[in-house]
This record gives sequence, C-alpha cells and structure tokens, in this order.
Amino acid sequence: MTHKQHPIGSGFTAASTAAEVVAGIDLSGRYAVVTGGHRGIGLATTRALAAAGATVTVAARNPDRAAAALAGLDRVRADRLDLLDPDSIDGFARRYLDSGRPLHILVNNAGIMGGPLVRDARGYESQFATNHLGHFQLTLGLLPALRAARGARVVTVTSGGHRLSDIRWDDPHFTSGYDEMGLLGYGQSKTANVLFSVELDRRWAGDGIRGYAVHPGVVATTSLGPVRAEGEPMPPWLSTEQRQAMGILDEHGEPVNDPDRELKTVEQGASTSVFAATSPLLADLGGVYLKDNDISPLGTPRPIDFGGRQEDIASTVVPHAIDPDSARRLWTLSERLVAR
Repeated sequence: MTHKQHPIGSGFTAASTAAEVVAGIDLSGRYAVVTGGHRGIGLATTRALAAAGATVTVAARNPDRAAAALAGLDRVRADRLDLLDPDSIDGFARRYLDSGRPLHILVNNAGIMGGPLVRDARGYESQFATNHLGHFQLTLGLLPALRAARGARVVTVTSGGHRLSDIRWDDPHFTSGYDEMGLLGYGQSKTANVLFSVELDRRWAGDGIRGYAVHPGVVATTSLGPVRAEGEPMPPWLSTEQRQAMGILDEHGEPVNDPDRELKTVEQGASTSVFAATSPLLADLGGVYLKDNDISPLGTPRPIDFGGRQEDIASTVVPHAIDPDSARRLWTLSERLVAR
C-alpha cells in the first residue's frame, strides 16, 4: 500500500505551541468552527485562531457555559451542538449555513474517552457515535460552507490510541466484547477519525477541501473522559495513581511537561491542530495523520500497555488507520448509520 505518511521537516517540534505555529499567519476574513472549543486543547485552538484574526464559532453542548469560558476573546461566539443528538447536529449546521458565512477551517476537536458501555438513543456505542459519527454528520452538513470558502481544511483530532483497534466491521456498536475500561471502543473511534480524514481528502480535495487527522499528545489537564448516559462528562478514567505510574503526573500529582515523551501543556497539545488548520506547508498535502507539528511516519503495530510508562506507548500512525479501502468502506457505513 502506498501512503503519504512522510515527515516534511516543518521546523516545529513537539514543544512548539499553538501561538508559535500560527505566528506570521493572517487569518483575517477567515471563518472557523471548533467543536469543544471552550476548554482544554479546544480552547487553546480557539484562542490561537482568533488571535491570528479568524472569526470562530465554538460548538458546545452548553453554549452558556462555553460563552463564559470564551469571555474577552474577539470574534468568538458559542452555539449549541450535542454530538450525540442528530437533531442538534442538523440544527447547528442549518444555523451556520443560514448565516451565509463560508467556512475555511473546521476543527473536529470534541471527544470522549473510555468508561462503561453507554449507548445513544439509536443504540450506537457512545464513543463511536460522538467521536466519529457526530463529526461525520456535522462535516457533511457544513459541506456547502466549506465549498464556499474556496479553500478549506477539516482537522479531526484523533489519538495514538487508534492503535488499540481497527474498525469492528461486524459489530461496531459492541453487542459483545466491550472491555471494562472501554479502550477498544476508544481505539475504534480514533481509527475512524483517521480513516474519515483520508477519505474526505480523496473525495473533496478537488473542491479545495483538505482533510487532516491530528494526534495532540498527552495533556494531563484536559477533561477528556467518559460520558454519562445523560450526557454529562465524568472525571478522567485513569486514576491519579495510574497516571503517576505512567509518568504523566509527578509524585505531587502535578502534570509532567516533557514534550519529547508527548507529555504536553495545553498550548503544546493544541499546536498540531493549529498547524494542520493553517500551515502553508500543507497547502498541497492532505489525507494524512500528523503529530508533533509534522506528518507522522508510518509505524509498526504493537500492543499498547497502559500499565507501562508513557514513553513506551507509541503514537505513530499504523497501516489499518490509513488504508484507503477501509476509508471508503467506513464512509459508506457512516452514511448509512447517520441516514434518517
């Protein structure tokens, strides 16, 4: 299988921040949407895009709470979006299209991770439904605005956790086989994020729309975790002791900052999303998985041991996540699953 996973020598590193990768880039007159753009790496992404001149719409389940977090940011507003609710997704897309604004940058940033098996109203496993299907439906709904931009980028935040599982083609919603920590569900959803970017780029590059999947690294201060059945976020699914054993937290329970081991601050974690969204180095490249502000090389599949040290957990992209046949197959499956 030929692939495009070859580093380009961007000049940035794992320690680069979102502000550094966007420095000198003028986004005046550009419009962006960032899902979950009011906290964690989403907020850092929003801040960097807005500081460069973009007008940003933050999509959040609770827009009032989001607006409070975004107070003081120029050209930034919040609107309601629940990625587990197809009607909410359609409503957000309709309101955006009705505004008449083009969409130059879509950052599919929001997500959940791990925890007990939770299903949405359709019976779909919640990680696949939130992390992939919700963003798939949203992106298709916003396609007219992306086309109107005459040059747009769709950035989807994935994870090195894609290595945990390929798509479970015969049982994506886990009628059986769901593990206690929910890691297979998370891995499947993150593989789906990469395959979505691969196929989006193949389908839409001719319209000037390019797709990127981004691994942000490990940011200990984010709220990434499971979701309750009623839709409220839960605390991180790894305990303090587990994260200390992995070297993510120090003996005092404080986050360890070591970008070379992928242990990053929020601003460092957001940098690759911002790089994917704005860098002129990617003007003629798409359908790739990025990490540390560059295109990731192709890695060798091997098991992930979450009981080990963080530096032992590889995050380079592996073949099942960029397979073009799988990407086409997932797109067809996703169209069927979101059809109503």
